[in-house]
Amino acid sequence: MNWKEDYEAKFKSAEEAVSIVRNGDHVAYGEFAMASQYLDAAFAVRVPFLHDVILRSTTCPFPPKAVLADPGMEHLMYNDWHFSPASRKLSDHGLCRYIPMNYHQGPQTIRGGLIHPIDVLMIMVSPPDAEGYVSLGTSSSIVPTYLEKAGYVIAEVNSSVPRTFCDEKSRVHVSRIDCFVQGPNRPLIEVPTPPPTPVDEKISELVVSLIGNGACIQLGIGAMPNAVGELIARSGLRDLGVHTEMLCDAYVAMAEGGCISGRYKTTDRGRIVYTFAMGTKKLYDFLDGNPDCLLAPVDYTNDPYIIAQNDNMICLNNAIEVDLYGQVASETSGPRQISGTGGQLDFITAAAHSKGGKGLICLSSTYTERDGTVRSHLGPCQIVTVPRSYNQFVITEYGIADLRAKTTWERAEALISVAHPDFRESLIHEAEAQGLRIRHIKE
Repeated sequence: MNWKEDYEAKFKSAEEAVSIVRNGDHVAYGEFAMASQYLDAAFAVRVPFLHDVILRSTTCPFPPKAVLADPGMEHLMYNDWHFSPASRKLSDHGLCRYIPMNYHQGPQTIRGGLIHPIDVLMIMVSPPDAEGYVSLGTSSSIVPTYLEKAGYVIAEVNSSVPRTFCDEKSRVHVSRIDCFVQGPNRPLIEVPTPPPTPVDEKISELVVSLIGNGACIQLGIGAMPNAVGELIARSGLRDLGVHTEMLCDAYVAMAEGGCISGRYKTTDRGRIVYTFAMGTKKLYDFLDGNPDCLLAPVDYTNDPYIIAQNDNMICLNNAIEVDLYGQVASETSGPRQISGTGGQLDFITAAAHSKGGKGLICLSSTYTERDGTVRSHLGPCQIVTVPRSYNQFVITEYGIADLRAKTTWERAEALISVAHPDFRESLIHEAEAQGLRIRHIKE
């Protein structure tokens, strides 16, 4: 049987395909924009007839119907490797649990048997090419490892999935998939970036001042990193490289602005390397058939050792709070899970080991009229995402705090200098009470 015959023979209806799930099974969905809403809807119908099922995803951009079908969690438990806004809302109602980890270690935990194997994997792919290979589209992430270990693989075929260039681990032949389902060919979920605020734009200007020609860039998630990318596109910077976790629309602007060549990269010279992409159709069209972009599994893209081989690695990430010791909280608000560790620590660590590298933690100086984001100590139940020993730079709209090789009191002084002016006096008194000696604060 040739691959075309094999492919055609494996087609089933969505309802028939998901009937393979049994009591006690561990099920995984595709990740980010590649999660299949079509298979999820079919699975949701089956959930009330099952028990003790565990569903796992990574930043599913929609609330799975399979989860909503079981509001009392009598049949299914839902876990997410990194929270999306949808997962956050489900978590607020007790319907989603977070899996703490550094993102690059996800495949290792599966291969090492530290997490239960996946019984049924449900993904979304492109139609096969002339050689019988389907594309994983906009996300590799942990899926190649799932494909190695999953007991049964169901793939929705969607002609809207871009055919992305990828490494060998992310190339998937039809023979590796047990069942295909023809989907409705709906467009991929788009995640437009909100317009930058004046604070985002000011922080972006400070960030760009730290970037030189030939640097290698990683931007985190959100309006402010996108604002940085848009400013880079207009900055006149040249010969930038890209080695990132997430690819967003800002990289398209940088490429179209002639900023990206990748000629000074040590790894994958000339290629834009990423493990998932989320944005608008403009981004997805940019990736479709583009040999300059390389999709790779997360244990490659986020491995600090691999990232740090690139000189002048500029890694930019958001945060919720930073305390006067330099500890960074980026994933919770008290006990409430907001996002996850993801790749933030992976890239901040790598920047510290890259020759000329800079790890940048960026945040607005205030989030309410009464509270600043630079605090004397982290709030109750707040989780540390980046330890102070790896935090190099903190940037707010009021300036850049360079924490490298600083004593504890020098760190406190630098951080207070970039805090909102309304909170600086109280921060000085709180720092003194904590034994952090402050000699002076420049207004």
